[in-house]
Amino acid sequence: MNSCLKNQYIPVLASGIVLFLLLPSTALAQLSSFGVLGGSTVTNSATPTIVNGNLGVSPGSAVTGFPPGSVSSGTIHAADGVAAQAQSDLTILYNQLATTSCTTNLTGQDLGGLTLTPGVYCFNSSAQLTGTLTLNALGNPNAIFIFQMGSTLTTASNSSVLLINNASSCGVFWQAGSSATLGTGTSLVGSIVALTSITLNSAAAVAGRLLARNGAVTLDNSQVSFCSGGAGLPGLPPPSIQFGAPAMSLPVLAGLALLLAALGSILARRARA
Repeated sequence: MNSCLKNQYIPVLASGIVLFLLLPSTALAQLSSFGVLGGSTVTNSATPTIVNGNLGVSPGSAVTGFPPGSVSSGTIHAADGVAAQAQSDLTILYNQLATTSCTTNLTGQDLGGLTLTPGVYCFNSSAQLTGTLTLNALGNPNAIFIFQMGSTLTTASNSSVLLINNASSCGVFWQAGSSATLGTGTSLVGSIVALTSITLNSAAAVAGRLLARNGAVTLDNSQVSFCSGGAGLPGLPPPSIQFGAPAMSLPVLAGLALLLAALGSILARRARA
């Protein structure tokens, strides 16, 4: 290829590479639009539950109790492609949370009455919250709090989580190895990411997300609102604004390779002309 052609096409190729690397990725982006996501069913009792964001289920298809429950700033996705992609994203998120190194083991301790600073807190089996847990971000709005439960997360009635010193509900994650059950009137912050099921008893509220991989999400006069502010997982931007080359399947990679090969062939023919 002569120098003229090099000068003409190299900037174009370089610009394409830069855009590919820097444009927002679709990784976890689908999941970030969901307030509630179940694996088998999403069920609301005959109560005015309110879910902010998308509500979905996959691979199951049953969504019951909407109405009288309502979905605000989102839609219902039952066993469609959007819900399936969100479940795929959820698997990534769950595995990231489950494999993050534990910094403090709280096995056997009730979370109620504790004041915790940013970190990864683990329980060998179950975790219990009775009363109020205080999360102190130490002035860092991007602080991360991860709670890893080998099996279950359970809260007593009217338990709560208090955020202080710029802590954000977006920076709180509850990874349950089986299920999570919130007692009547509980007020929790953060995203519950459960392998099996999530149950909110009457008038429980979550400022975050309810994400169940394999089982049901059960609601009863519940309030589920998106988190606000804060960061995503440790070392990663928030899922909805993640940057970097997007994850691609083998067919997409093969198509990209063919496209680049065709472009190379065109440039080579022009260079010989």
